Amino acid sequence: MGNTQDRPPGSAGDRTGPNQARSGARGNAENTHSRRGSKRGLANGTPIHNSAVTPEEASSPPAEDRSYLDAPAGALPPHLARHKNEGNHLFKHGQFGDAIEEYTQAIEGCAQAGVDSPEDLCILYSNRAACLLKDGDSLNCIQDCTKALELQPFSLKPLLRRAMAYESLERYHKAYVDYKTVLQLDTGVKSAHDSVHRITKMLIEQDGPDWREKLPDIPAVPLSVQQQHRDKPLSEQQVQARAARAAQEEARIREARFTLLKQEGNGLVKKGCFQEAAEKYTQCLSLQPSDCAIYTNRAICFLKLNRFEEAKQDCDSALELEPSNKKAFYRRALAHKGLKDYLSASTDLQEVLQLDPNVSEAEQELEEVTGLLRKSLMDDTARVR
Repeated sequence: MGNTQDRPPGSAGDRTGPNQARSGARGNAENTHSRRGSKRGLANGTPIHNSAVTPEEASSPPAEDRSYLDAPAGALPPHLARHKNEGNHLFKHGQFGDAIEEYTQAIEGCAQAGVDSPEDLCILYSNRAACLLKDGDSLNCIQDCTKALELQPFSLKPLLRRAMAYESLERYHKAYVDYKTVLQLDTGVKSAHDSVHRITKMLIEQDGPDWREKLPDIPAVPLSVQQQHRDKPLSEQQVQARAARAAQEEARIREARFTLLKQEGNGLVKKGCFQEAAEKYTQCLSLQPSDCAIYTNRAICFLKLNRFEEAKQDCDSALELEPSNKKAFYRRALAHKGLKDYLSASTDLQEVLQLDPNVSEAEQELEEVTGLLRKSLMDDTARVR
């Protein structure tokens, strides 16, 4: 929300004034001319001249595209629109002091030209307030926002900028009121939500449990104004911001849901409810399919349920994500053992002991699996005879 209102089509590159551009072109031309002269400026003692292509024309850089200056700006006449458009351009490039001058000229020009357009003046004051806020001049920012709101009551950006300025000056009561007014207009302004939560904690610490009684009255935004604001077409920037907020909120909800399901699954494992726990872990994987711990956790459940092939598959998945996961090797060894694949079980147990020689359970299992493997081989030999 810190950007200026009603930006014109932008142009890339740093700002260079017309005089600077011309002097820069001359400087480049003169340097180019002197370099060329040192190499090939003379032919048989006579200077070379080409009337068709002068050195200045040959060396001038492409002119900066300043067509944005002529973009229409509401009801402002062209000479004032240029000041506003230049201010927007300067703001975009972080030149806040210069942008303030352009907006000031536009505001003063409106008075001189008798321009009676509250909406355009509101935008100019709000844009200048944005620059003042960026420059740390909170007091003048508040004055400009207040003027903008006198022209267009319940305008969202002046309200939000004034709230930020109040907050920077630690005028928390007034900041709280403005932020709450903003949220009546647009509940999706995340910065306002965050600021309300932050200021609420400060006011509770400062004023105690009766902090609300010390607040100024929060104005009720008329329903017609709320509807008008909702019906207003969103700018591309607003659409992107809302999409980003929605994505963040969705990620937060998914993370919270994942954590809850994992905790429920772990609790069910402790109670011996392995089928129910496996279902919880399956739901976890639908939210975060690359969480290695969930695969090894579900593998435990499958082992307890004698679903050895599914346990093995979960351990395979875990090892694809973390090739040195001891738990996955150990639990896959148990799955191989359940499937009577004692050779594979022995191999996995040896992997566990290579990763950590102190895993006593792996040593015990390896001894048992080795015995089972020998017995299996002897039984196979007996059947062949």
